Amino acid sequence: MNDSTWGAPPPSAGYWGPPDQGPAGAGAAPPRAGGAPAGHDVGGDVSQTRPMPIVSDPGDSGGPEERPRFRDEPEGRGAQEPAPAPAPTPAPEGDKGKKRAGRDLRAAIGVGLGLGVVILASLFLYKPVFVGVIVVAVVVGLWELTSRLNERKGIRAPLVPLAVGGAAMVVAGYVRGAEGAWVAVALTALAVLVWRMTEPPADYLRDVTAGVFAAFYVPFLATFVALMLAADDGPWRVLTFLILTVVSDTGAYAVGWRFGTHKLAPRISPGKTREGLAGAVAFAMAAGALCTQFMIDDGSWWQGLLLGLAVAITATLGDLGESMMKRDLGIKDMGTLLPGHGGIMDRLDSLLPTAPVVWLLFVVFVGAG
Repeated sequence: MNDSTWGAPPPSAGYWGPPDQGPAGAGAAPPRAGGAPAGHDVGGDVSQTRPMPIVSDPGDSGGPEERPRFRDEPEGRGAQEPAPAPAPTPAPEGDKGKKRAGRDLRAAIGVGLGLGVVILASLFLYKPVFVGVIVVAVVVGLWELTSRLNERKGIRAPLVPLAVGGAAMVVAGYVRGAEGAWVAVALTALAVLVWRMTEPPADYLRDVTAGVFAAFYVPFLATFVALMLAADDGPWRVLTFLILTVVSDTGAYAVGWRFGTHKLAPRISPGKTREGLAGAVAFAMAAGALCTQFMIDDGSWWQGLLLGLAVAITATLGDLGESMMKRDLGIKDMGTLLPGHGGIMDRLDSLLPTAPVVWLLFVVFVGAG
């Protein structure tokens, strides 16, 4: 805020009078009773911090009348305008109008490539290894979510039963199918209720509600990836699911960064635009047609178009949902484990709600496998 917004009069050296009188022609202030100069009450507080002027003694005679002079002002110096403020340094030409992503792009690309190598190697070499990758992601994601809930809201969702139950959900879904996953969900919810009983009853309902929510949000939704993996062509289904989600996010970022002007949900995620959503739909539908036609047994390109459309919508909704949670918690990222990306949960936000939709469409289009 500059000085003018505070309502101060324009600065003028050597002037100490009312704002409607200028320094030109201003002589010594007439004395009041008690010798106080005009404009100052005797014994009153003076709010200004400028030095008091030296006023000639009214009894002195001889010589022309002199204006008041400040103690730190040299003799014979007239009223001067204040020195102009230095001009702001212009931004380099290359930075004008340049948009920034807000993250370390090199670190993000490096971490993304590393994760891609781990996922592909475990996915096609030995399926149970990829199940282990899912379990690790689920446990770390639960740890990030429960830690942020405790730090920001004081919600103590029990991590131990959530981590054990979450791992059991993923394994049961891969080994026993949907029925096994549902049994594991029910047992995990019961374990959360019982585990929380070991602590004082204050906020019991709040903590167990958050725990059951975490059980459904992270491990239960991730179980549908294990259900996809269990099919005969499971690795290709999972790869299609991952490709479409990544392509949807990439299309939204690329188109929104270049052409985005209309906000999609400014109160939730100000960076997302309608143009970005259109880019996500276009990119995901094109990738879906190609992947379904050439990578999925008995798949067809038109099925891929519908699959890509569904992925773009659910991935965007998942991203907005986690953005809403992070705004409620007052944080930017759920964690710092992945440089350039945030935490594990910041990478799972689009994948988790997309997994059950992709699994269901594959079952409808080409069967459970």
